[in-house]
Amino acid sequence: MDSARCGALYSLVRQKRPLVHHITNRVTINDCANITLCAGAAPVMAEAPEEAAEMAALAGALVLNIGTLTAAQVDAMLLAGSRANDLGIPVILDPVGVGATRMRTDTVLRILDMVDVAILKGNAGEIGVISGLGGTVRGVDSGGVCGDPIEVVRECARATGAVVAMTGEVDIIADERRTFIVANGTPMMGNLSGTGCMAASVTGAFAAVSDDMTAASVAALAAFGLAGERAIGCSSGPYSFRTALFDAMYALAPDDLAAGVKVRVPDGV
Repeated sequence: MDSARCGALYSLVRQKRPLVHHITNRVTINDCANITLCAGAAPVMAEAPEEAAEMAALAGALVLNIGTLTAAQVDAMLLAGSRANDLGIPVILDPVGVGATRMRTDTVLRILDMVDVAILKGNAGEIGVISGLGGTVRGVDSGGVCGDPIEVVRECARATGAVVAMTGEVDIIADERRTFIVANGTPMMGNLSGTGCMAASVTGAFAAVSDDMTAASVAALAAFGLAGERAIGCSSGPYSFRTALFDAMYALAPDDLAAGVKVRVPDGV
């Protein structure tokens, strides 16, 4: 996975402006819509079960986020996910707070059972819970993962069949054959609610234009992280950083990504 490929994928996002359908977190829904726009894609937020499948059929990718979960939303996710699968549209699942409550855990397991999830993006605690190797979640925040994070991500990919992206101080992305580490980003991203949700939206934009979900995940997280690096120099705290993050994502060009990506294969792989 070289830097030029990351830039090329981002160029496709900008050229094609894919529609990314979200059934997502009500706390961060506006930020998710705006970061999708700033990345060069087009967002739609349609969670009514009566239209979720129809809207999914129009999209280039479907992002499911369980941050503010309701029973009706679960129904919509399953309907939209099934329709996306029928049409070969990639599904990105952000299992926010899985492990914190029985409803969240049961919902994630149900989605993974009934929907072919292309990309599973979560924090360390969430991925640890889903992998079965152990992780802790406090509310919707990560409490950490048990054991080697790289092995946890690999095991989760083996268990689910999805590309797994664990976000954190560095991002770890793995499928059943390949593993990558993305070191783009800034600690300030952890001081702002919704950056994980926004990362899933950007991932959806890249997945919509790629046949390789691992490459899409790597490029998307590198782009979002690089936007964060650029935003930190234009901010004095979390909320000015939020504004600067949108501006930096909007201003980021494919050549900027190709020049600034920090991706490597872990030692020993």
